[in-house]
Amino acid sequence: MNVNQYLDSTYLKTASQTGLSETENEIVVKNVIAEAIVEGFKLVMVRPEYVALAKEMILKANSNLDVGTVIDFPEGKSDIETKIREANEAIANGADDLDFVCNYEAFKNGDVQLIKQEILIATQIGLANNKTVKWIIEVAALNEKEIIQLSSLIKKIVISNFKEEEYASVFVKSSTGFYKTKDNSPNGATISAIIMMLENASPLPIKAAGGVKSYEEAIEMIRLGVKRIGTSSAKAIVNGENTTNQY
Repeated sequence: MNVNQYLDSTYLKTASQTGLSETENEIVVKNVIAEAIVEGFKLVMVRPEYVALAKEMILKANSNLDVGTVIDFPEGKSDIETKIREANEAIANGADDLDFVCNYEAFKNGDVQLIKQEILIATQIGLANNKTVKWIIEVAALNEKEIIQLSSLIKKIVISNFKEEEYASVFVKSSTGFYKTKDNSPNGATISAIIMMLENASPLPIKAAGGVKSYEEAIEMIRLGVKRIGTSSAKAIVNGENTTNQY
């Protein structure tokens, strides 16, 4: 099994979050991109302002590495116009994957119509531009019933509005990795959450993001049926090392 091709090597911290200068943080980003190229990972996931840089490095290296970025990150509370603007900017800069944060707070508050609208419109934009779209539902912010309902809702919208051959390009993704839990419980992918997503979002593929910290955990997720794994410890995972990173 080529675990590398399941891994989205991820670095989404801002300079202020790391205590680095903007220049120092960009160096970290460049190192993450370079490592992903060398290791042959599926994708490198960076913040929107680094998409063009990543694309430039990948083209220069003649690599097949894809570039992904996050939209309306990390809370997903912006209006649909903001999501569209950010998506179009990412597409213009060369992003291959668009990872949208679903407005999960609106969903929890019962505004299902808003969720339907943003998923439909944003997915249309991504697929029309031959991009992979992922919807982050933030499982740590949801209870079990909500995970099931939101996974199922995304599936129903995609099945009702898009062609069967496009389903594989629309993922349901577990987490941003930035959600703060009140009781210090896991804020990323857990086995139970992933099983619920797999059971209720199929035939859409699942991305397990956050909390996958070892080769064994990555293999377990893949055997469950996930198609992608988002992690800031991709190299450690393929080397069989454990990591304390949260994402």
